[in-house]
Amino acid sequence: MTTIYDFEAVSIQGEKFRFADHRDKVFLIVNTASKCGFTPQFAGLEKLWETYGPRGLMVVGFPSNEFGKQDPGSDREIASFCQLNYGVTFPMMRKIEVNGAGAHPLWAWLRREASGVLGTTSIKWNFTKFLVGKEGRVLKRYASTDKPEALIDDIESALAP
Repeated sequence: MTTIYDFEAVSIQGEKFRFADHRDKVFLIVNTASKCGFTPQFAGLEKLWETYGPRGLMVVGFPSNEFGKQDPGSDREIASFCQLNYGVTFPMMRKIEVNGAGAHPLWAWLRREASGVLGTTSIKWNFTKFLVGKEGRVLKRYASTDKPEALIDDIESALAP
């Protein structure tokens, strides 16, 4: 059985990020973009990280330029933008693809584990979110329009002992 702990990524700073190093955490995985109508969600994601991180929530952002070319910058430019404009301190990964043959393996797995509206598996837009429980399995998929603060009840449940 595959879990999130079977995956790795590369941080936006170029360091290996092993999900297995964060066992027993709850993950909120998000595909992000710097020039999107949903970009202000960075502030809400950071608030979730600050509030629930000490209790075991890992917010992890994956920039993607896949939708409307809304994250064209380099990893360094994206990191700077997120920090300067939204004070982002949660882990951000290198820019990736979330759909198609070039999709990051984690995102291919996430799509298979939790389908979207009407059973679609592809990611439709920036700021699609996945909540992954302590056991490493996907609990729920959220649309771009779901604001971070709307996920609090589900996060609280996932963090419960």
